Amino acid sequence: MSGRVIVITGAFGVLGQAVAKAAAGQGARLALIDFAAAPPPGSPAGDDVLVLPRVDLTDAVQAGAALDAAADRLGGVDALLNIAGGFTWETLQDGSIESWPAMHRLNVLTAANASRAAIPHLKRSAAGRIVNVGSAAALKAGLGMGAYAAAKAGVHSLTQALAEELKADGVTVNAVLPSIIDTPANRADMPKADFAAWVAPDDLAAVILFLAGESARAVTGALVPVTGRV
Repeated sequence: MSGRVIVITGAFGVLGQAVAKAAAGQGARLALIDFAAAPPPGSPAGDDVLVLPRVDLTDAVQAGAALDAAADRLGGVDALLNIAGGFTWETLQDGSIESWPAMHRLNVLTAANASRAAIPHLKRSAAGRIVNVGSAAALKAGLGMGAYAAAKAGVHSLTQALAEELKADGVTVNAVLPSIIDTPANRADMPKADFAAWVAPDDLAAVILFLAGESARAVTGALVPVTGRV
């Protein structure tokens, strides 16, 4: 990972920060993109880190400007990690129908816009990589998971279609499919759960970075379950 330029969307969140810190620890150069106004305390910083706050990746123009800025400042793009996304739990009967297009925008459109903007840069890399974050819930949706699972299923299909589109260019596209990630928000929502059975952000980050690395050259179009003991 040393010297590789890694672009991370959703970089200010719990998983984004775990990935960013792990990548920085391995010597990567980072572009940290997020819709939020500022990264949290302890976020990677320095000459090899470009912070791009207030970027709305549902807007193709903003996504393009962010990826171009990363390539210009850091000397190219070797990997795009699409971690930006959103979640909602609600039944169809009692929830808002607007949650369905909202989940699509936050999960599928952000990944599609960022990927589209990254493609010209990734094709110039010796080992271009895209890693998306899908969900195990999209394989079998549970109660209240319809809108979210449908959106993540879209991420899975985007991953597979883009892998076919880019395989002749040497750019791999894969996705991780986590179950419940051990975050403060999930602990607050499910205080009686067995947290040890969930997926630790650092463990999920390790799988993401493997897929983003040069040694994963033979893996593309894969949907990789990362489900802990759930």
